Order: sequence, then structure tokens, then C-alpha cells
Amino acid sequence: MARIRGYIATSLDGYIATEEESLDWLFEYNDLELGEHDYRKFIKRIGTVVMGRGTYDFLEKDGSPWAYDEQRVVVVTSRPIAAPKGQLEKRSDIDELITELRDLSDGDVWVLGGGKLQMAFIERCALDEIEIYVMPELIGGGTPLFPRTGFRTGLRLLQAIALDQGCVRLHYVFDHTAGSEIAAV
Repeated sequence: MARIRGYIATSLDGYIATEEESLDWLFEYNDLELGEHDYRKFIKRIGTVVMGRGTYDFLEKDGSPWAYDEQRVVVVTSRPIAAPKGQLEKRSDIDELITELRDLSDGDVWVLGGGKLQMAFIERCALDEIEIYVMPELIGGGTPLFPRTGFRTGLRLLQAIALDQGCVRLHYVFDHTAGSEIAAV
């Protein structure tokens, strides 16, 4: 059974992109030394990458080569993708997708990108763990790490560690056994 994971960076004030949808603030840390937590080591454990349409559109606009040739890629969207940047599948039913992902045995699943899709997985008790890299930046607004949905659940901290250049890694597992509820927003 595949583990479904999050792996994401955020500013100290809780944003993953600026109001202009820029990640330039994060790219300043491309030479960050993460040791055993380095992205290149993380991605080797991933068999399937799942991303939302916003993340796909961001990657499509980027001039870089497609980074996921070694993984199966699923884009959650109901809109057509005219000329895919890389090899990918398109899905619109998250519940059906989660059932399928759980049955995989070729590596973990990474829910890549923004908090909107991650929150959809969290609300369905389908995200098993998350690594959050808190960067020493205040960007003052933009796309929040997680959108406000009113959903509430518990997490258990596995590790908090200070890394290079003031980055802090937080590694949590979701406490699906404690129950979850919808709280008033």
C-alpha cells in the first residue's frame, strides 16, 4: 500500500507563493543543504506524482524541462490539456483517484504543489504525512500554505530540525484515528 505524502516549502508567514504567483523568493534557496532530506533523495522514493491544475499550469509556463519522467504523473483537473509538457494522466474524481493510489506498490505518492489539492486529500483523511520546510522569509501575502476550509484534524510531530540557512523542517503524520470535524470558519 502506497503512502501518500506532502513535501512543500512555505515562508515563515505561511505562504507558498507571492500574490503574483512567484516562487522567486524560494528559488533564492536553491543551494540549500538539506542532507538526507534533500529533494533529490525524496523524489527517488516517489512512484506517482499528483498535482492540481494550477501547479501543472505553473510548471507548463516554466522553461525548464519536464522533471517527472521517472514517475507516473496525474493532474487533477476537469479541463483539457491541449499539449501536455510531459507524460501524464488527467483525472477529475479525487475519491476514485485516492482509492487507486492506495493500491499502488511501486513507491510513495507525492501530492505536489499548492495547499488546495493537499487540503482535498487531508479532508478525505488521505494524506498520511507531510514535510514542511519553513523558510526564513516574510513575503507579506500570496497563496497560503493551506486554504481556509473549516476542516480540522490532528497531526503528530515526528521531527523538527533546523537545517541550512535558517530553514526548519517539520515532519508530521496525520492522526486519522483521533477523528476530524468541520469547524466554523
